[in-house]
Amino acid sequence: MKLKCIIVDDEPLAIEVIESYVDRIESLELVGKFRNAVKAFDFIQSAEAVDLIFLDIQMPKLTGIEFLKTLQHPPKVIFTTAYREYALEGFELEVMDYLLKPISFDRFMKAVSKVISQTIGSEAEVSANKDGDDFIFFKCDKKNIKVSLKEILYIESIKDYVKIKTNDKEVVTHQKISVLETKLPVANFIRVHRSFIVNIPKIESYSASEVELNDESIPIGRNYKQDVMARLGKIVL
Repeated sequence: MKLKCIIVDDEPLAIEVIESYVDRIESLELVGKFRNAVKAFDFIQSAEAVDLIFLDIQMPKLTGIEFLKTLQHPPKVIFTTAYREYALEGFELEVMDYLLKPISFDRFMKAVSKVISQTIGSEAEVSANKDGDDFIFFKCDKKNIKVSLKEILYIESIKDYVKIKTNDKEVVTHQKISVLETKLPVANFIRVHRSFIVNIPKIESYSASEVELNDESIPIGRNYKQDVMARLGKIVL
């Protein structure tokens, strides 16, 4: 699995250097590069998935720190900057690493390795059974909790965690929703929003903007609307 990443930096040369480094790492896929944070914000809101941002701090209109604070569920972030004094604030925002310009490739690779290692660790937290049984074990509070797939109402992304909601319990685990999505049976589960996956048999009603299940309304994201309408429309008699 490749991590989808974007570069946000107002310096063309800095973008060029980081892009060349990304091209050398097989595990990364560059899906966007932006000279200001406003355009990056629009892209993240509309894009299907961004796993990692290489983010400059000192930019016009909106600084990297201000930009990061606007994101409700930010991807992983590596700061790239010429200003050492912002390091403390960066780590308070839980960024993965803080790279000082000019950035060497070996230092860049070390930062990316942190992200890759954490992502692999997150993937291991979901133990999908191999015998075709309809359950998954989720790692939660040092225990592996068994959840029946047919009992899941929906799955919600909460920053670097997901909440699995059933009729009688909630399980929260350190995981990316995009990774968990690949482990669920396509016939029964559908991504309706960048932050939500729902169990199709549990849907009680739907419209062009939301699905309803168990007295809860889940929004349909504009980038998912066409697929949701097509999938659910086939079930309507």
